[in-house]
Amino acid sequence: MLLEALVTTSEAVASTRSRLAKVDALAALLRRLEPEEIAPAIGFLAGKPRQGRIGVGWRGLAAAMGDPAAESTLTVLDLDAAFDALGSVAAGTGSSAERAAALRSLTARATAAEQDLIGRVLLGELRTGALEGVLLDAIARAADRPGDAVRRAAMLSGDLGATARLALTGTAAELEAVGLVVGRPVLPMLAASAPTVAEAVATTGEASVEFKLDGARIQVHRLGDDVRVFTRNLADITHRLPEVVEVVRGLPVRDVILDGETLSLDEDGAPRPFQETMSRFGADAARESLLHPWFFDVLHVDGRDLLDEPLSVRLAELARIAPAHRIPGVVTADPEVAEEVSRDALAAGHEGVVVKAIGSPYAAGRRGSSWIKVKPVHTYDLVVLACEWGSGRRTGWLSNLHLGALDPEGEFGEPGGFVMVGKTFKGLTDELLRWQTERFQEIEVRRTANTVWVSPITVVEIAIDGVQRSSRYPGGIALRFARVKHYRDDKRPEEADTIRSLRALLRG
Repeated sequence: MLLEALVTTSEAVASTRSRLAKVDALAALLRRLEPEEIAPAIGFLAGKPRQGRIGVGWRGLAAAMGDPAAESTLTVLDLDAAFDALGSVAAGTGSSAERAAALRSLTARATAAEQDLIGRVLLGELRTGALEGVLLDAIARAADRPGDAVRRAAMLSGDLGATARLALTGTAAELEAVGLVVGRPVLPMLAASAPTVAEAVATTGEASVEFKLDGARIQVHRLGDDVRVFTRNLADITHRLPEVVEVVRGLPVRDVILDGETLSLDEDGAPRPFQETMSRFGADAARESLLHPWFFDVLHVDGRDLLDEPLSVRLAELARIAPAHRIPGVVTADPEVAEEVSRDALAAGHEGVVVKAIGSPYAAGRRGSSWIKVKPVHTYDLVVLACEWGSGRRTGWLSNLHLGALDPEGEFGEPGGFVMVGKTFKGLTDELLRWQTERFQEIEVRRTANTVWVSPITVVEIAIDGVQRSSRYPGGIALRFARVKHYRDDKRPEEADTIRSLRALLRG
């Protein structure tokens, strides 16, 4: 298929706010793809090429954009092969020139519209509304498969492109057969937010009220003696966490999949700052402190899948196999008891609690009302949209952050886009200022004299005192006394908190 067809569809999807029209346009395109084109096309449409990050920034892209081709000759597979070539350029002397030459060769073959698409995919700026939820519906429509079956296969495989190919070229039975595989990570279940513990319990009913640790999410798979540790983004970090491997290898099981957190503790057993935990996730980080694993869910034990079992069953299994590594919590329907757990968590130095409906299954990759996090000091995961140059002692550094909340339904703009809700320069250390000045220029998409706009891919945890009504921003609210807690390298932008959850604070 010519890349032109994908460009035309992407433009059609971006031009409408109708979810049904988006699904129809995407489904029509998917039906026309050859089997080997499906996974690459899905990656381009979602703005997530199958090769991952290619390492091309705004400056390199701008330098490579010459005169466009007069007519379309590039195919979907041509672009996929070009991304393979760009991604394979090894770091070191001459690598920048080699990557630039490869990029110039690619863009010279592209029309103006194709150059625009290529640039936005490389920079993570393809905000067409064709996010994973819409694409999943389009895959189901094109393949004439049940939407639930397609969504479940995608969540359990962690691979949208592979799911699309299976749905479009395989049988219904093959799609239904996709399940948990020990050693293959699945997308984690996510929690919504509530301003109070009482409100959370009112939503869930009887629940497991558990400490919310200020750690890093991990998913651990054990198959015999082989133990693998994955981040919430499904990256394999086994070699960086030998102490976690040792703990799980010592559990009384043969095969298991565990969901939990890991964090560094001080000499008194209190949690160290989040940055100390995240530093261990770096490729060359020194192992100055041990990371302790704490588990709050189990998805598989010794040949038995537990995804569809109620939380009560999963917690019983977790208590049986890993009692010393369970996150503290209490099962209750009493808001006062739940509040007491929250006070205990805060007294121990943790963030708050997560309230989980005791009868809920494990909904991989979903954010629903079955799990609700409550953090009395309001903290939200937002996305950096731009950054302003500093003044005074911050001259020469990018300082004031423009912050956006996720708008999954397109209530205030493009579905799946981000709505600006405020700015902050507070809480930034000199180390963070240096880091973000370098990083944001790497992911820059445009700039003015005072501001650098960036690809919306960086998640930052922001503490606020609340929100207030405001006509300044399209979501109708503005953050009150926002300050940076830390950057969340372990989170994807689509995991950011939503504009709806922030607006709920107006009622709190």
